Amino acid sequence: MPDRIITDDEAYLHGEGHWLRAWERMGARPGVVAGTSGYTFVVWAPNARAVSVVGDFNGWAGGAHPMRSLGASGLWETFVPGLGPGALYKFEIQSTPGDVFVKADPFALAAEHPPRTGSVTGDLGRHEWRDAAWMDARRARGAALDLPMSVYEVHPGSWRRRPDDGNRRLSWRELADELVPYVSWMGFTHIELLPVMEHPFDGSWGYQVTGFFAPTSRHGSPDDFRRFVDVCHQNGIGVILDWVPGHFPKDAHGLRMFDGSALYEHEDPRQGEHRDWGTLIFNYGRHEVRNFLAANALFWCERFHIDGLRVDAVASMLYLDYSRKEGEWIPNLYGGRENLEAVEFLKHFNHVVHTEHPGVITIAEESTAWPQVSRPPYLGGLGFSLKWNMGWMHDTLGYFKRDPVHRKYHQNDLTFAMLYHFQENFVLPLSHDEVVHGKGSLRKRMPGDDWQAFA
Repeated sequence: MPDRIITDDEAYLHGEGHWLRAWERMGARPGVVAGTSGYTFVVWAPNARAVSVVGDFNGWAGGAHPMRSLGASGLWETFVPGLGPGALYKFEIQSTPGDVFVKADPFALAAEHPPRTGSVTGDLGRHEWRDAAWMDARRARGAALDLPMSVYEVHPGSWRRRPDDGNRRLSWRELADELVPYVSWMGFTHIELLPVMEHPFDGSWGYQVTGFFAPTSRHGSPDDFRRFVDVCHQNGIGVILDWVPGHFPKDAHGLRMFDGSALYEHEDPRQGEHRDWGTLIFNYGRHEVRNFLAANALFWCERFHIDGLRVDAVASMLYLDYSRKEGEWIPNLYGGRENLEAVEFLKHFNHVVHTEHPGVITIAEESTAWPQVSRPPYLGGLGFSLKWNMGWMHDTLGYFKRDPVHRKYHQNDLTFAMLYHFQENFVLPLSHDEVVHGKGSLRKRMPGDDWQAFA
């Protein structure tokens, strides 16, 4: 076993929750040890009795590459000489009671194409960026919320298909060649992508993430995605990602009971489970979990030049009784329904993103009257740049679905949002949530024939 891979300072910062560039060392990363090239492996599993790296390079044999424990930090590390990119791997974790789990790497940079679940060795990117002018201008203007913004929301797997090629999805390269010119021609300033992080189930549209640091392999390689963002920037279009720190799925290869214990989630389902969604809630009170999520946000901003993060389902994070009946939730230490740990995490997330990457915007999908969502943390706010105005969306669509002869009796649907218009920095959405679950397209919800509906 070589000398330490993770330093004492890094282990300390990880435990404290302030190792913001943890992605550089955690997971599988190329490295040179004692003059030999290969891959270093680092994973957090504090309650494990033993951890090994298994993969196609060692016949998936648990004893071939055991990892070394770094004591109280809960980190484990090892070095596999001669290993190159493209190798399949997982972590074999033996819990204290003796159970054995095989888990994908939480910090993997790439993953197998679902339904396969292996992690894939890679690097932090070889794409040669050509968007220096865009990035310099973004830093110079900062948030600049007074600039016009018109966002085109896209599920990359649904936008267009190739019927002449098995009805397959478009690749990132094809999306760069076809989506970007369309968005530019339509006059939009930004593209917002539904989650592009690796996820096992197509039907979740990416909102049930297992590979937080890996762009989904459905559309190509991580560098293909970098090229897509680069092409957007060269054409004057910003890129916003939907980001999901509110929950994660229960898939056996994912974060659930990662080392045989409730590590990333709460052990008590009254705190740690969204029964409506069949997912688990992050334990925001745990320093290492907050570090994992904050580092992930910075990772997408730095390594993929992302211009904004739209945080999904913020209300589910803020309220302990979200979608729960009496007796199905645990109050906070003051007896209230607010998730104080999640509040602090959101403030921390917004602070580090805006500090480390001036000009990157953060957007909250928040459907309640929580105060000061888009005000700075030092003023008591959550720190988001913008908040989705869900009430405006509901009222506006409700107005336009009425026959024109009746609309004059419902003008208040259009004006009511003006009563609270200046309480937040709002962005006005017409989102995917309004066309799914059998709701149909927006055109189909308009009255009249096709000509009238389109008008």
